[in-house]
Amino acid sequence: MISLLELAQRLLPSVLWLAGSWGLVYWVAGIVMRSQLPQGRGIGRLLRWGTIVLVLVLALQQVYKVANSDAGQWVAPAVKPTAQHWRRGAKDWATVAIGGGGYVTGIYLHPHQKDLVYMRTDVGGAYRWNPTDESWIPLTERFTIDQKNYYGTESLALDPNDPDVVYMAAGKYLWEKGRLFKSSDRGNTWTPLDLELPIGGAEEKRWAGERLAVNPFDSQIVLFGSRQKELWRSADAGKTWKSVKSFVAHSRQDIGILAIAFDPKTAGVVYASAYEDAVYQSLDAGVTWHKLKESPSQVHRLTVASNGVLYATASDNPQVSCYSAGKWRDITPQKFKTGYDGLAVNPANPDQIWVSLAETPKSKIYQSLDGGAIWQAQNRKLNDTVPWWNRPPLFTQPWIAAMAFDPQVPERVWLTEWTGVWRTDRASATPVVWTNYAKGHEEVVVGALASPPQGALLISGLYDVEGFYHGQGLDVFPEHKLGLQGAQRGYQLTKGMDYSQQQSQNMVRIGVRSQGDYKFAATSQDGGRSWRQVPTFPKDAEPTRVAMSATEPNRIVVTLRDRQAISTLNRGKTWQPVVGLPKPGKEPRYVSPVLAADRVDGKTFYFYENEKFYRSEDHGASFRVVNDSLPQANWAVVKASPGVEHEVWIGMNEEGFFHSTDAGKTFAPVKTVEHAFLFALGKPPAESTIPALYLYGRITGKGDGIFRSLDRGKTWIKINDAKTPIGDRPLVMEASQQEYGLVFVGTGGRGVYYRHTGNL
Repeated sequence: MISLLELAQRLLPSVLWLAGSWGLVYWVAGIVMRSQLPQGRGIGRLLRWGTIVLVLVLALQQVYKVANSDAGQWVAPAVKPTAQHWRRGAKDWATVAIGGGGYVTGIYLHPHQKDLVYMRTDVGGAYRWNPTDESWIPLTERFTIDQKNYYGTESLALDPNDPDVVYMAAGKYLWEKGRLFKSSDRGNTWTPLDLELPIGGAEEKRWAGERLAVNPFDSQIVLFGSRQKELWRSADAGKTWKSVKSFVAHSRQDIGILAIAFDPKTAGVVYASAYEDAVYQSLDAGVTWHKLKESPSQVHRLTVASNGVLYATASDNPQVSCYSAGKWRDITPQKFKTGYDGLAVNPANPDQIWVSLAETPKSKIYQSLDGGAIWQAQNRKLNDTVPWWNRPPLFTQPWIAAMAFDPQVPERVWLTEWTGVWRTDRASATPVVWTNYAKGHEEVVVGALASPPQGALLISGLYDVEGFYHGQGLDVFPEHKLGLQGAQRGYQLTKGMDYSQQQSQNMVRIGVRSQGDYKFAATSQDGGRSWRQVPTFPKDAEPTRVAMSATEPNRIVVTLRDRQAISTLNRGKTWQPVVGLPKPGKEPRYVSPVLAADRVDGKTFYFYENEKFYRSEDHGASFRVVNDSLPQANWAVVKASPGVEHEVWIGMNEEGFFHSTDAGKTFAPVKTVEHAFLFALGKPPAESTIPALYLYGRITGKGDGIFRSLDRGKTWIKINDAKTPIGDRPLVMEASQQEYGLVFVGTGGRGVYYRHTGNL
């Protein structure tokens, strides 16, 4: 399609040529008419009218040709979709571009349908590959907060006889119920199946498998290996399930049956590994089973080649093995303490095998071209499309989970690891060049968000990958992680962040390493672009929440896990115990954000715990109870209004939403709100001074969802729908102080969602 401006630009040369030609003929015709030639006047008139008709015909022909040169249509002038334009024009919820960031534990290619590729993740759901723009399409977006556990995917299985059918074992953690689902439209919608049980997509050995399998000779038969040692079988394409009583294994509890693989050559043959027991074989499509003698016991993955040979990777000896003609053979390239996990056999060449080491930050890949007799370590080169991945240890492709040859594209192999997906299109090259594909795959856990009055629209604080300064826009991969100047070792987990409202270039953040063995506080004086470690922060004190004075950025308060809160009056040069706050216990992983600084009065800080609301009037040095009439809530969020002195709010999930205009001395319930799980306060609209109020919860008469109010909670409009409930364990909500209507929701595995709602 082309625009009116472009149409005019294309027609201009033709118009000038036609006008000149017509003018020349008109002049000649005038000479003829004035001449003494017989019938000169008639000839002149004929020339003039004939030229007019010819010019009109040529002009219409040229317009038609140009207008239809691109899709046969013309439209209003288009605007180049720059980052700024795309962000401002967003009508629907989108995810902030970070680029992967979470563990991709499986990759699946349909054996007969080109470019039909799926992946599973431990905390961010399942995705399908979009070959048109080389991006990943999330497939679990419709799960609500009540279904948050379904955002962990333990296994997928494709029906080799129907490219539209895919099965999913959904569940993050074993303490919540998981479920099997089936899709008949490639994952666009899911139907729950009648098999509900604990599923651990984010639990131990999540990078191994696969637990789900469809019989290639009979799609009605589907098998699932559970973590509770049971093997389940469906004989009607997932409608009903029965526990296979003949499969009696002694596998490790909470890992259970880790891998299942059908033989693509011989009907009825299928294998299953019971972790820390053995590999079992069935000759009747999973009805009866027998143990294979001398098999490895700690098998991670199973694959049956097109010639019927079974291959296995394991953590015990043999670490790589094959089974054929009733015998096991050790084909381990080189023994490692970690053992092996990744396993791929070329469907077009059963003698070509790739294996990779199990969980290690510096993984190795080995290739054999003769069925495992001779191995060669792969020489790799990375073509990194996500700038911040090109840092240790990410450029080593850490913790490789799965590998798969593309059955439709020779030389193409896919690989998944701790941060995302890679692909090579020349598997035989030296070195093998891997390119990462992260567009659409957003899988980080959010610990904190900040959207200050100036600078970047967003600074994110994340688990595992620290966080980012999003100064180039919300749809551009950031250049590097937040980092720390003067740090002796890397930091991975940002748990809290704040800024000084009146001097917002001053910021503070807190965190720990993922293993919890090192704690830190850091400050920034350039709006989050760079950070400097606070060297005097107590290394044995795990921080949980942080707040910075609205007017004096040297004044900071930090709550700690299992010990007294601390404060500083000199940006962390020295720290003092806070007086008056209760000593906390050992908090859960996701700690309620119950500490806040007043956004106008730099001396005032707020804190909530156990029905009591505390206030400090001396920069956080001491607190006292100012209200003891609030409900008890296991989850609470405390925030102060920007631009309004002593206005403070507290969301208490199912206990409701409360508002104070006297620094917490008294609170009034917001009667329209039934549940207040998360909320945020942002820039007001142009005609108002009342901060825009956003809420993730339940409104009377409107149900559950995400809402916005412009009158302090008297009335609300819903700003999300059933297509995007944002249900993957939402943890943080923030609203822009620079742009009215821009709101963010940070999740427990799907990154940061945002929407510009100013036009709603």
